[in-house]
Amino acid sequence: MRWRVIAVAAAAASVAGVQPAEAAGFALREQSASGLGGAFAGMSAGGDDISAMFFNPAVTTRTSGNSVATAISVIAPQSKIRGASGSTITGSPITGGNGGSDVADDVVLPAFYALWDLDRTFNVGYKLRFALGVNTPFGLETDYNDGWVGRYHALQTKLSTINVNPTIAFQPVPGLSLGAGLQLQYADAKLTNAVDFGTIGAVSGIPGAAPGLQDGRARVTGDDWSYGFTLGALVEPWSGTRVGVGYRSKIEHTLRGRASFRLDDAGVGAALSGATGAFTNTDAQATITTPESVNLGVYQALGARWALSGEAQWTRWSQFKDLTIKFANPAQPDSFTDDDWNDTWFFAVGVTYRPTDAWTLRAGYAYDQSPVPNKTRSPRIPDNDRHWLALGASYRPLPNLLLAIGYTHIFVRDADIDLSAAAPGETFRGNFSGKAETSIDIVSVQAELRF
Repeated sequence: MRWRVIAVAAAAASVAGVQPAEAAGFALREQSASGLGGAFAGMSAGGDDISAMFFNPAVTTRTSGNSVATAISVIAPQSKIRGASGSTITGSPITGGNGGSDVADDVVLPAFYALWDLDRTFNVGYKLRFALGVNTPFGLETDYNDGWVGRYHALQTKLSTINVNPTIAFQPVPGLSLGAGLQLQYADAKLTNAVDFGTIGAVSGIPGAAPGLQDGRARVTGDDWSYGFTLGALVEPWSGTRVGVGYRSKIEHTLRGRASFRLDDAGVGAALSGATGAFTNTDAQATITTPESVNLGVYQALGARWALSGEAQWTRWSQFKDLTIKFANPAQPDSFTDDDWNDTWFFAVGVTYRPTDAWTLRAGYAYDQSPVPNKTRSPRIPDNDRHWLALGASYRPLPNLLLAIGYTHIFVRDADIDLSAAAPGETFRGNFSGKAETSIDIVSVQAELRF
């Protein structure tokens, strides 16, 4: 009876380490090549193309005529764990490596935009515009080697989203534009970690159980469609000055999918599963919320060639306090994980120079806070505060064609990870410590055609 109770508790704790909501906490700003080149400073006040609608739906009134635009960003992070060490709740050392020389996979991030000038088509006035954006606003992928020290906390973490955002904007009076839109968002997650059946069996009194040497694996997948909205306003008090405010609402997802287990070869997991009914494949679900954000952008022209811009964004990550995973298998209790994330700020400043009517050059700097507190940072998202340095350019070879390129290097502060087996939900994942070193390079290209 003693090891039956312990095994059921361990089943919940092992799956609690698979946290889809942590992946959903990784926001992707890379929605525009022209924006990237200036560290996204001033995007809420309107950029040179329709990609700025991601940050503020009201800015589409600045574009005359129909247009389509597409941007492709290559995000190349370099992330590794140094000095990884761990031990089980029984005190046995966990052997293995540091997880790999680069645990964050490179990704290609596309974005698509289209605008219909309803004013020109129907002569309705008020600069009425209908626009559509298709983006990936949240995503993450990390992949550690199977036998690494932190395998009970994380192996693979993968989240992808697709956000379809139709908007409408108009200008009720000169100098003021208003916009609103609908967000239709799909989220898909896959997360895995090793399960220490050796430690669970040893604590439960299973003969032959060896902590850290009899591993299984847990895997959780889930997906969901949900919805939210966007709002925005743009004020142009006089020529050369713009102030914009954009809002993207939170979106609540109930990820539904499967939890599956691979048992160890020594038979310890099979003995635990046979006695308790736990560690069997089952349906699972978790409720997560992608956060709302508020943007404020300012653009100020300095003569005919130069301009300064600024951006501030507040994101409400603090509503992500914990994650509860529910299982269809009644023998497997719900799992609870404490995360306790913080609200964050993003600040950016940029400069624009137009040496000719065809060319625009950009540079920018940004400071980006991480929502992840030190006490709950895990290998799944070894995130920390970061600094951006950006360069970019736009070129108009034809009156109706705009090409843009942007490059950013992101310096991420080293992130200490210190997880204790004594914390809630961490018992059978064990103690783990290490230091994450991360940097990110991003290149983005974009084309906009007006017709």
